[in-house]
Amino acid sequence: MADMKSPTGVRKKRFSLSQALEALLSEHISEGRLRGGEQLPTETAIMLEHGVSRTVVREAMSRLQASGKVVTRQGVGTFVRGSTLSLGPLIDLATIDIIVDSLAIMELRIALEVEAAGLAAQRRTSEQLEAMRAALDRLKKREVMADDLATRDFQFHVKIAEATGNAYIVDTLRNLGVVIVPRSRLDSARLFHDSPLSYEQRIHDEHERIYQAILRQDVECARAAMRLHLDESREHLQQVHEQNRARE
Repeated sequence: MADMKSPTGVRKKRFSLSQALEALLSEHISEGRLRGGEQLPTETAIMLEHGVSRTVVREAMSRLQASGKVVTRQGVGTFVRGSTLSLGPLIDLATIDIIVDSLAIMELRIALEVEAAGLAAQRRTSEQLEAMRAALDRLKKREVMADDLATRDFQFHVKIAEATGNAYIVDTLRNLGVVIVPRSRLDSARLFHDSPLSYEQRIHDEHERIYQAILRQDVECARAAMRLHLDESREHLQQVHEQNRARE
């Protein structure tokens, strides 16, 4: 048996610790203690909580990423990937058409709004920042109807576009209108098998990360936060579409 002080022994010990940490975090995810879309603690926080080295934490995170349980966004952090959706009843054709259309729109939004977030972080004025904050605060009010939430969601993204100083970006979003927001035409919480409150909280957290990055004028973090926000919606829509198609 290899001595634990030998290079081989050290590697085996580190490997077993990373496996144990991976198993523990996987258990937290499967039991719902870490929910889909939730940000994991920092490397330092995990090191202190579990008494392991940074190398062990990184190896455990790499294994979780490889298994598809978490996703890391450069400059933002590591997040629990949206849970695989359980199979519900077959979705009607009209809703499927909207989902397909929404997926196409999400592709356009990722191409346009990820860069827009970076430009907004570079160019925003204090007045534009205040307008973004006001739009985000209006979106947080829980007493509004679903249609109003979609409109307020759209307005927050328009405010980001306005902060780019690029009229073409603003005009593109405005011409597309509120239909770019999936929940303007779909009951997203129901489709994603989430409670309305949990769904709203996840969206709010994603919006807040975008705003905070623009506030700090952190260009790369703003892009990464916007991509995370849009990717989450696209992945959930794609799961619903593929699962429904597989059952036809």
